[in-house]
Amino acid sequence: MKKYGILNSHIAKVLADLGHTDIIVIADAGLPVPPGVLKIDLALTLGTPGFQDVTKLIAGGMAVEKVTAAEEIKTGNPEQDAFLHEHFAKQTIEYMSHEAFKEATKQAKAVIRTGEATPYANCILHAGVIF
Repeated sequence: MKKYGILNSHIAKVLADLGHTDIIVIADAGLPVPPGVLKIDLALTLGTPGFQDVTKLIAGGMAVEKVTAAEEIKTGNPEQDAFLHEHFAKQTIEYMSHEAFKEATKQAKAVIRTGEATPYANCILHAGVIF
């Protein structure tokens, strides 16, 4: 049995397989997952697990070069936007329209679905390198 770190075997595999510039998406419970993109569904109930907890854990297991969020998060969910700025203070945070965000998810290695039930609580994590 794995002793520490992320125990979810699907997430551990996705993280181990990431290369520079690959992307994964942390999604709220309502974000549509494009056909053909791996969905790792963690949602248990509305709100559980939350966006922030899952994002912190995933980001802790990968080199994050950049973060992308929907422009609408700024006014539609300022609490989650503030979290992104706090947690990713050393990374660039880019914004795009929610429609463009959904289109960008088609390039993801995986979408990790949380139970988050607040609007626009989604982000794209762009893989960096550790050297």
